[in-house]
Amino acid sequence: MITLEQVAKQYGATHALGPIDLEIARGGITALVGPNGAGKSTMLTIIGRLLDADSGTVRIGDFDVVTSRPRELAKVVSILKQENHFVARLTVRQLVGFGRFPHSRGRLMTWDDHEAVDRAIAFFDLAELEDRFLDELSGGQRQRAFVAMVLAQDTDYVLLDEPLASLDMRHAAAMMQRLRDAADALGRTIVLVVHDLNFAAAYADRIVALSAGRIVAAGTPDEIMRPDVLTEVFDTPVEVLEHRGRPLAVYYRP
Repeated sequence: MITLEQVAKQYGATHALGPIDLEIARGGITALVGPNGAGKSTMLTIIGRLLDADSGTVRIGDFDVVTSRPRELAKVVSILKQENHFVARLTVRQLVGFGRFPHSRGRLMTWDDHEAVDRAIAFFDLAELEDRFLDELSGGQRQRAFVAMVLAQDTDYVLLDEPLASLDMRHAAAMMQRLRDAADALGRTIVLVVHDLNFAAAYADRIVALSAGRIVAAGTPDEIMRPDVLTEVFDTPVEVLEHRGRPLAVYYRP
């Protein structure tokens, strides 16, 4: 379980997050949704220890995020930031291999490391691209490679900030299905920031809706995908229809 207690963050005079209290159950997919500036990425990066909270505590399983040793925490939780830039010219396989750093510490990879890299590459259908350089790929292909790198870290908890960025409709759906498979078949606990409400409803077990740095609602897709909740979260009219037994959000201004 991931537990946040009275977590808050402020940038100068700008109130970014909290204080919030939240428990994210182990297993499955939890989607963080909300408008731009709602605090989704701030919360995710605080959980992943890429950003320090001003106050409060964060625990991932038995680990206190602030006081735990970085190397030990990196074997428990992995995170993909919203923007990723590598200066070195890397192939897809080399990039995915970076996910093994907490285990190999830069030494020659072991058989287990190579197996984890092979598994991640296959999981995201990157075998035909593994020897290509990142600057030779499309934005969507690079995004798949970065997510594969995070999966290769082989952690119980996986944090993904906008993993659908640069992906078209087809590949976004394929990515969500792959993450669903990782949660179900590999037992990962996945927390992701996603802008498409309908992807969240279709693939996530839980949705946490944020607005203006506070948690407006948290629950199952059926509990969150309601016109009153979504209209409050996004400050725009949202209609929820049922399509093949699933809630479908329709949001536009006539």
